[in-house]
Amino acid sequence: TLKPQWLGRQATMTGSVVPVFEAPTTGATALTGNPSGFSAAARAASPAVVSINTSRAAINNPHSADPWFRFFFGDQAQAQPRTGLGSGVIVSPAGYILTNNHVIEEADEIEVVLNDGRRSVAQVIGTDPETDLAVLRVSLTELPVIALGNSDELAIGDQVLAIGNPFGVGQTVTSGIVSALGRTQLGINTFENFIQTDAAINPGNSGGALVDVNGHLMGINTAIYSRSGGSMGIGFAIPTSTARSVLEAIVRDGQVTRGWIGVEPQDLNRELAESFGIPMGRGVIITGVLQNGPAAKAGIRPGDVITHVGEREVRNVAQLLSAVAALPPGTPAPLDVVRRDGKTRVEVTPGRRDRPRAPAMPR
Repeated sequence: TLKPQWLGRQATMTGSVVPVFEAPTTGATALTGNPSGFSAAARAASPAVVSINTSRAAINNPHSADPWFRFFFGDQAQAQPRTGLGSGVIVSPAGYILTNNHVIEEADEIEVVLNDGRRSVAQVIGTDPETDLAVLRVSLTELPVIALGNSDELAIGDQVLAIGNPFGVGQTVTSGIVSALGRTQLGINTFENFIQTDAAINPGNSGGALVDVNGHLMGINTAIYSRSGGSMGIGFAIPTSTARSVLEAIVRDGQVTRGWIGVEPQDLNRELAESFGIPMGRGVIITGVLQNGPAAKAGIRPGDVITHVGEREVRNVAQLLSAVAALPPGTPAPLDVVRRDGKTRVEVTPGRRDRPRAPAMPR
């Protein structure tokens, strides 16, 4: 069986916080083998995709043992443990596995089942609800490891495979194309930059792999748009570029630390863009500024239009959130601002963004 790290003997081990196999940069995702099939890509990636079984202790009615309660409501059956299933991807020979936070959230026990049949209880290293990612670890040897691709090289129309365990039937590979890139404002996660694909993704696929035709990991399958609960050809995956940064932060620090400046942003409509004399889709207007927050201290005020955070251009609210989140707390950063009386640059010292307490929304 062709193992992921042996694919073309090209994947190389990185020296980053997390040892991973990194796919070579080719500038394209063209199939290197038989252009009429994807068997080599499936053989390369499938061993590193695992099934995840979760269980949560049953919660009985606290009054069920009370004689008066039993007199009025009768004997009630003992509650059964709640179980769940999903998928994950082995991304490091050290045993680290990427999956979705909503797959393992509130689980009391997490079991990982490898494609070769081996089973192991997994340890939660850390979670990031705002991107719906989680990092697990298993204590097994000779693990198959997927090669991490560069999701920034993906283009609309590229062919991809989705690998996971839909409905618990066992590992399944489906094919499709990249339907769209950079999907945001879907109301799924706080930070969104989804790859959209028409490869069939169903319940149980969450946390599984989206790979290119060379078997390199391009995304973590996360959610679907569906009226029926099954695949309708609209699936969403978190790009590897995001997943990798979250993985390294969690392994290094146990959590993801993000910047925060204390503003309430809104996308520019055509009328506002024309009034500021800037092109449509260039910048985000600030409708509220938190008193004594980092932005207020820097001189940002309601009505300002932020066009750049550092060197990153801002076109919409999602990009502003992402750019600000990437700022190291406590380190000053420049913001390019457009006001009715002209353009200016201000320097803001971001604070630390609080971690959310609300559970991730169901998929």
